[in-house]
Amino acid sequence: MTTYKYHRVLLKLSGEALMGAGQYGIDPNVLQRMANSVKSAWADGVQVAIVVGGGNIFRGVAGAAAGMDRAQGDNMGMLATTINCIALQDCFERNGMDCRVMSAIEMRQVAEPYIRRRAIRHLEKGRIVIFASGTGNPYFTTDTAAALRACEIDAEVLMKATKVDGIYDADPVTHPEATKFNTITYADVLSRGLKVMDATATALCQDNHMPIMVFNMEETEAFAKALRGENVGTTVVEGKVE
Repeated sequence: MTTYKYHRVLLKLSGEALMGAGQYGIDPNVLQRMANSVKSAWADGVQVAIVVGGGNIFRGVAGAAAGMDRAQGDNMGMLATTINCIALQDCFERNGMDCRVMSAIEMRQVAEPYIRRRAIRHLEKGRIVIFASGTGNPYFTTDTAAALRACEIDAEVLMKATKVDGIYDADPVTHPEATKFNTITYADVLSRGLKVMDATATALCQDNHMPIMVFNMEETEAFAKALRGENVGTTVVEGKVE
């Protein structure tokens, strides 16, 4: 069995990541890559929980900007995350991976209601748990939902999969000279205004001593390497960084 540094983790995936090369929707090839990335660690006994965004289907902020009430837009966004979660569950199960979707908004025909103790029990029984519908409340992002669920299930780390290989002092796409951090403190992330997660999510992790690891899920074996504690991205930690 592979030696892992982390044995219970919360993986945050963006909805946009599921689009692949498309403009919207879900790319089945991306779902399969996600399943391939998670399966070996899950088979080795790592307890994996997942939060997925809904930006590939609907973004509440965009709806509000177009004149829609923000709360209504966010409610639609939370339902969009559930579509992504069910798609991910279907792909995992077709790959032989035991999986449950738990929703913060009650919809028993398609997902279990979120109950903290039941979620932890699923993890202990070797089931992947996918948390749907954000926090169940408007005005909170899926980043905040990921931070909240990570704390609630006593995860050892919150892993955020992005399209870049860590946190930089500027956008590496528009600033090729940007410097990457191997580690950085919560305080520095907040004071610099770095777009790791929204400020509420970062502060929640800071208050509950939850490390945040940011890495590129598309890199070969990135998730497994991150679980082993290898330097594949940036880790947000407490205290002073040398």
